[in-house]
Amino acid sequence: MARRFGAVLPLLKGLVAIAAVLLAVELLVIAFGIRPYVLPRPSAVIEAVLRTPGAYRDAMIRTGLETLMGFGAGALFGIWIGVAFSRLRFLRETIFPIFIVSQTIPVIAFGALVVMWFGNTILAKAVIVFYLTFFPVTVNCLLGMRAVDQKQVQLLRSFGASDREIMRKLRFPTALPHIFVALRIASALGLAGAVVGEWFGDTTGLGVLLLQGMYAENMVAIWASILCSAVLGIAFFGAIGLAEKRIVFWGGESS
Repeated sequence: MARRFGAVLPLLKGLVAIAAVLLAVELLVIAFGIRPYVLPRPSAVIEAVLRTPGAYRDAMIRTGLETLMGFGAGALFGIWIGVAFSRLRFLRETIFPIFIVSQTIPVIAFGALVVMWFGNTILAKAVIVFYLTFFPVTVNCLLGMRAVDQKQVQLLRSFGASDREIMRKLRFPTALPHIFVALRIASALGLAGAVVGEWFGDTTGLGVLLLQGMYAENMVAIWASILCSAVLGIAFFGAIGLAEKRIVFWGGESS
């Protein structure tokens, strides 16, 4: 029970922090008489969400699904290519620079290309999330693989361990804490990418609600979309933290 509570503790801390910030903003808006078109009261924002819960629920499901699809594919690809880079120097020296250059392309420009290729589909949004997700995972996986103590590698080889066994029992476990750090960063980047991808055209999603609020100059609607995005981001972050606690049970640098 204590271990399970410790696993969800970061998520609870995040929710408490958001609640504290919302309460503080509420008090500041009331105390200084800030006008709603500048900064609405958080209670009004929450009321707007509760007034039409179906719209925000569907938007969160759609954006969450886009993020989950792209994030899952990007994480798996990033781990796979990171392992490949750690073992094949030629591949690392030829492909890795291309990856670095690809990350200099603004997500808006890349998103426009993806939408032209795949249309305004959930696949297009997932591809944008993939683009933002795989690189940090690749880099951290590579760093983790190269952080292995060579004396431990030599010790395993002296006992007759094969390269595959060394990878499974030493290199990959050593890289796992680094990978989970990247996964946390990538989850936030991926969610932002999904929201931006919806700006190019869609029927539902948090990005769509955000644009609708902006065009209608409805500050409450804009902040409602931001709040739902924050809740979704905390959910992804907490899920990754829970998985890390279960998988990296020996502890890691991010714990």
